[in-house]
Amino acid sequence: MKTMYLLGAVAAASLLVACGGDSADNLGVVDNTPARGALIQSPPPRTAFFTAGDFAAKLNASANGRNLLAVAGTPKCGVDVQYIKYGTVGGAGEATDATGALMTPSGGPDCTGSRPIVLYAHGTTTVKSYNLANLLDETSAAYSEAALIAAVYAAQGFIVVAPNYAGYDASKLAYHPYLNADQESKDMMDALSAARKALPGLIQPVKDNGKLFITGYSQGGHVAMATHKAMQAAGQTVTASAPMSGPYALAAFGDAVYYGNVNLGSTLFTPLLINSYQKAYGNIYSQLTDIYEPAYASGIDTLLPTDTPLSSLLAPGGKLPQTALFSRTPPTAPAGSPPSLQPTLNAISPPTTPPELAPLFALGFGTSNLITNQSRLNYLLDALANPDGAVPKLTNALPPANPANPMRVAAKKNDLRNWTPTRPVLLCAGSGDPTVFYNVNTQLMQGFWSSPSPAAPAAGLLTVLNVDSAPTGASDPYAAAKAGFAQAKAGTALAAVAAGASDGGASAVVQAYHGGLVPPFCNAAARGFFQQVTASGL
Repeated sequence: MKTMYLLGAVAAASLLVACGGDSADNLGVVDNTPARGALIQSPPPRTAFFTAGDFAAKLNASANGRNLLAVAGTPKCGVDVQYIKYGTVGGAGEATDATGALMTPSGGPDCTGSRPIVLYAHGTTTVKSYNLANLLDETSAAYSEAALIAAVYAAQGFIVVAPNYAGYDASKLAYHPYLNADQESKDMMDALSAARKALPGLIQPVKDNGKLFITGYSQGGHVAMATHKAMQAAGQTVTASAPMSGPYALAAFGDAVYYGNVNLGSTLFTPLLINSYQKAYGNIYSQLTDIYEPAYASGIDTLLPTDTPLSSLLAPGGKLPQTALFSRTPPTAPAGSPPSLQPTLNAISPPTTPPELAPLFALGFGTSNLITNQSRLNYLLDALANPDGAVPKLTNALPPANPANPMRVAAKKNDLRNWTPTRPVLLCAGSGDPTVFYNVNTQLMQGFWSSPSPAAPAAGLLTVLNVDSAPTGASDPYAAAKAGFAQAKAGTALAAVAAGASDGGASAVVQAYHGGLVPPFCNAAARGFFQQVTASGL
């Protein structure tokens, strides 16, 4: 979901001059009617290039950059960044295009020749101009994530292919197919195909050594897993994958939110998701007020992604409410409902259990809410379709058998509890995540894969890492990631207290948890996992 990496501005002005990209006039060969996976501009323009020393100096110029280096390690390779454009499809299968970053290592003995590829999927963003190939402009929305993947992967000898996704940057698609597993896996595979076509023609060419690692964070965790699933089904090589903090069990996650477990950022994610599924399936609503309150309905289907700042979107009287997804007034049970239904609706508007999460859930309810009570009730009546109307448990390993509500049908279609990997997978996340809940995503995915065959992978293929847990001992391969995360979390709280926070820094930790605290440590763990898989010869 929302990804706001807290790295800050880190480049010196001299490096901007020394490490610039190609001239915009150097177009090469341009294909204006690209097929899927075709490279639109060949060779792709180089937008940035750094020696290992330059990149280290760039990051060492700020405290946040030094923090990144402490997690990622000192760069051993230079980093070249190319801007790729390629043909792909939209959510309804329509032909379109997309852009992305191709980062290649250069310099030392472990940086040239044949190198492994990391196919990386980025997290949710509302910013239309999001471009991971822009590693020079530290004011750009994508800079922090671009710097992170450059430092963790490219500067350590991996080729990185990182799509911006259809609907972002210069893509002609007028919307983004958000959490559409079929489309986004195709987008990733098309970006990979285009990048492989580009490799031989680069200024400093490198070769694909045949090892492919797939990873991504938040939305990108879902995209990464969907891509592994799709490539495996197509018989294409995947060496290993490391989905991170993703909404894999999408049907359960959607149910949790509508039951009142409203996640942080829901007023942004929900319009993206509804618009995506309306474009793909055409049956989510007949008119916008079927879903949204009139105060927000007009134009919401074309609102996101946008380059309008979040502060404007979420301001009082803005296009979206800041946190109130649902009404504080409970929906009214229809006539003839089981007697227990109205008390159930009352109890989840908002829920008060577990008590430690009640303040977070309460933020999702208000008087200027986004989703109408009737729309929420329609969803809940489908989710609560059982004899006594009690709230079902969210711990089932399988998605709902026969959902009828269009949003629940769409969520099940894009739920990833329906395949078994045949290559190693690391699931990394933090158990305190307020945005993508650990218990109804990572744990449910683990539970599905722990169930009897055919769901269970072969022994040793699945690793689950909770970075917000204590090391299990001296032999714990992820002890450093866990210890580093604990230190970063404590530092965030202490900084908030020093700035005057009266809650011990708890709110600051909640705000930073998903977008700032977890990503560096999960990405570093993913890299270690990929290196371990390579070393083991799997």
